[in-house]
Amino acid sequence: MASSISAISEELGEIDGQIADIFRALSNGFQKFENIKDASRQSRQLEDLTGKMRECKRLIKEFDREVKELEHTVDPDTSKILNEKKQSMVKELNSYVALKKKYATSIQNKRVDLFGGQAEGFEEDNGLLASNMTNQQLMDNGHQMMDETDQAIERSKKVVHETINVGTETAAALKAQTEQMSRIVNELDSIHFSIKKASQLVKEIGRQVATDRCIMALLFLIVVGVISIIIVKLVHPNNKDIRDIPGLAPPANRRLLWILD
Repeated sequence: MASSISAISEELGEIDGQIADIFRALSNGFQKFENIKDASRQSRQLEDLTGKMRECKRLIKEFDREVKELEHTVDPDTSKILNEKKQSMVKELNSYVALKKKYATSIQNKRVDLFGGQAEGFEEDNGLLASNMTNQQLMDNGHQMMDETDQAIERSKKVVHETINVGTETAAALKAQTEQMSRIVNELDSIHFSIKKASQLVKEIGRQVATDRCIMALLFLIVVGVISIIIVKLVHPNNKDIRDIPGLAPPANRRLLWILD
């Protein structure tokens, strides 16, 4: 049957296999339950089986959703087979639910019998149990409860103390990080100011260099002009269009003065 369902849909086949595994686990679990005599162990076993039944119920719902999605894509015979499979799953699960209820009632009755009361209610049995206890037993029970309460309070104090320590350490770490961030911000401000000053200095140096270059170029032009005039005056001493350079007499006059001497 599982192979035929897998041929219809791989996802349906996978769900069917998971449900079959859970059914086998439930069957083995209830068989083991018969051999368990301790009520607490029976309760744990029943809780485990109840969890498996919840998972099985979820898978059956998922199986039903997949079947409804395939109703328009498969033929009526295939749809009928899938619905019958779903009904058989629900029927088998209900049988395990009935067993669970039966064993749960049995466990509850055993607990009632342990307290020596009637099957009228667990709360009434607790009242009967308390009324049958002696004063010493009541006092011992009260002291035990007080001790358990004190222990719970001590555990709570310990948790609170640890929480306070963690909070203090966290606050100290946050304070240190805040101070570190403040120092970083101050250093960034200093760096920004230094960069700004450096930029201004570079601009000033650039302006000075440009000025020096202009002055040097002007002096160079003046020197070249003076040298040019000197050369022209020496080459053409009688040229009246060129004014004499102060401090430089014409060569002819110098020769005349030398003759007179």
